[in-house]
Order: sequence, then C-alpha cells, then structure tokens
Amino acid sequence: MTSSYRQPGVVLTDRRFTVPLDHARPGGETIELYAREAVAGDKAGQDLPWLLYLQGGPGFGANRFVGRQAWLDRALKDYRVLLLDQRGTGGSTPATRQTLPLRGGPAEQAEYLTHFRADSIVRDCEAIRPRVTGGAPWTVLGQSFGGFCTVSYLSLAPEGLNTAVITGGLPSLDAHADDVYRAAYPRIERKVAAHYARYPQDVERARRIADHLLTHDVVLPGGHPLTVEAFQSLGLMLGASDGSHRLHFLLEDAFVRAPGGPELSDAFQEQVRGLLSYAGHPLYALVHETIYGQDARPTAWAAERVRAEFPQFDAAKAIAGDAPVLFTGETVHPWMFATDPALRPLRETAELLAARTDWQPLYDPARLAANEVPVAAAVYHDDMYVDTAHSLRTARAVRGLRTWVTDEYEHDGLRAGAPRVLDRLLALTRDEA
Repeated sequence: MTSSYRQPGVVLTDRRFTVPLDHARPGGETIELYAREAVAGDKAGQDLPWLLYLQGGPGFGANRFVGRQAWLDRALKDYRVLLLDQRGTGGSTPATRQTLPLRGGPAEQAEYLTHFRADSIVRDCEAIRPRVTGGAPWTVLGQSFGGFCTVSYLSLAPEGLNTAVITGGLPSLDAHADDVYRAAYPRIERKVAAHYARYPQDVERARRIADHLLTHDVVLPGGHPLTVEAFQSLGLMLGASDGSHRLHFLLEDAFVRAPGGPELSDAFQEQVRGLLSYAGHPLYALVHETIYGQDARPTAWAAERVRAEFPQFDAAKAIAGDAPVLFTGETVHPWMFATDPALRPLRETAELLAARTDWQPLYDPARLAANEVPVAAAVYHDDMYVDTAHSLRTARAVRGLRTWVTDEYEHDGLRAGAPRVLDRLLALTRDEA
C-alpha cells in the first residue's frame, strides 16, 4: 500500500516492502522495510531512472528532507529517488531496547542482529529493486556507511547497479576493527589539535569541565551519568564541517554560579544529553564494530582496547599535568551500555556481538578487481571517520573507480557541499570531469 503527498517542488510516496530476515532462508521469517520515493513535482509523470540513497551510520534512517533540500535538489533533476530506511532503522522494523525483547533474551537478540550488516542491506535492495524499477539497474548513492554498503553491492550484486557514487565511505577491504581504530586515534588527535588552534580558550574550558566531572557526580536529565569519558566523546562533532564551531559554543557557557559554587548549567547538560543519547539510533552502538567483522576474530570492543595504546587520551593524567584534554571521536565503548538509559537493557546483547567469531566477508576483492560498473568516490582528506589511506587503497583495488580527493569539505561534504559534490561525482562516472 502506498500513499503520496506533496511538499514544495516534490511529490513524495511512502512505500513498504516485505523481505526475508535471512536472505539465505527466503521462505522463513520476514521483516518490513520502509522507503520514501521522491520525484520533482514537474516530472512526476515522467519515466525517470532511479537513484537509491543509502544513509550513513550504521543505524540511522534516511534523511527526512523538507522539499528539495541539500543534495536531493540536484538528484531530482535527473532521477526518481528512493530514500531507504535500512533494516532496523526509521520505519524499517526498528531495533531498539523496546523492540528487541520481542526476539527473546540477549542470545536471541544478538543472533537476530547478525542479519543487520551491509550484506543483508544489499540483498534487501536487490529484493525490492524489481518492485521499484521493474528490474532495471539503478544508481546508488552511498554516504559514509552507505558507501560501505555500496562497495558490498559492487561485490555481491553488481548487476543491480547502473552507476555507483560514494561520499566519504570507501572502507578497507580487509582491515580488522583493531586496525581501523589504530588509524583513527591519531586522526582524532589531529582534529582536536586543530580545534584548539582555532579556539585556544577551549583548552582551559575543557580542562575545567573534565576536572569538575572527575570530582563531582553529574547525572544528566533522564538519568544519564556524565562521566569524563562521556564528555570526551563529544569530539564526535569534530568530524563535521561545522563541528568545531558547535563544540566551541557548547563549551563557552558550561558553568553557572550557584549557592554551592560553580555548577554545570542546565542548558549545557540538556544539550549534552541530546548529543550523547543513543535513544534515536541504538543500532549504531550495537552493530558499529560488527561492520568491520569479516573473519573468525572477535571485534571484542576494539575501540576501547586500542584506546589504551594512546595514553594521551587519559583525561585524569592530562588534568594532573598541564596537557590539554583530548576529545575522542567515532568510537563505541562498553561503558556506554552502562550509562545510557537507551542502551542499558542491551548490554548483554552487545557483549555477545563483541565476542562473536563467525563473521562472513563483506567484500569480494576478485569481483571488485573486475568491476565494470561506473563508480566515483569523494575521499575527504584526513576524514575523521573513515581513514583516507584505507579509502585510497580500496580505490586502487576497484577497477575503474575514479576518486575526487578534497580537503574542501569534511565527512559531511554531501550535506555541506550540495549540490556541487553530487554533481562532480556524477560527472566523474560519465568521464566528464
């Protein structure tokens, strides 16, 4: 059943599909997928090629645009667009603390979530493509984790693709999670150094907040303890084009005078709660490290273990000396499942996923080396979330892949640079750039 409605300059249609939970068992249990079709208002009756958008994450539903915002405006000039909520996100059988108990206990939940990686997402796309395009191949635009999925698509079902466009999402084909985070922490440190160079007053502000958290118990609205490690994780913002500025504004008015002395203000705490909470995207925390699992080695909380190899991230030691407090980035840690109310009920499930040793490969190097699909990728110089060296090595391994390496944008270039970024990459797939 579909329903259509209008927003400025665009006609939207809600679409729902039923697909197998496990594509290896097509006659077994099914789940529901949700996607939003978008077409330019003046082209609604035309027979247009399709563009499938795969969101970053993992664990986030597709963008909820109003009208023709961001890159969608450029896409609608040539395409009918399908904004897919990947399984477990948005309207596609969401996986949360509220829904996962329907599966049973932690063991059943963890087993269920093994079907929520890129390979299953690609097979979902292939299952719905005939119902959307009539069987014709489509163009796929993959942002960040959506780019990881696109490389899996090129590995598993290239016949479904007319063109592939990737922004900030060329994964390593063979790196273990440990390798990913050993490359990540130095990048994060560089981003923090750049932030402090831009806003030197934030060095002392961050030290003061960290010192307060080391000596006081602070509980955010909703019951979320604000530990110093949680405060450091706000560095996730630094990978976005405006993230350094937003972090600066957050830090500048953190304290207020109160009868008992300086306190972290309610306004600061409320903003931090929104930034730290996984209530809107718990799947991100649950399966984040599983996207790097491709063999018999467990991911085993790789970000937490590897952090110990970088003692400069220890806030207590920084405060005890005169070093700046370093923020962290896109890392998931076991303590998050103890502090975040949205994740606490899922702690055992997360532990089981971290210990799992039967991950299957997500990419096919031989098939990628023989690729015939036109593909272009934006690689952002010193991207905080995806290692540039890993991305360029993968680019060399995919036959015919053309890259645009730029330091004009950060990881969110598809948003910040729209429509220029999409236009440039589409031109590369047509050998016009």
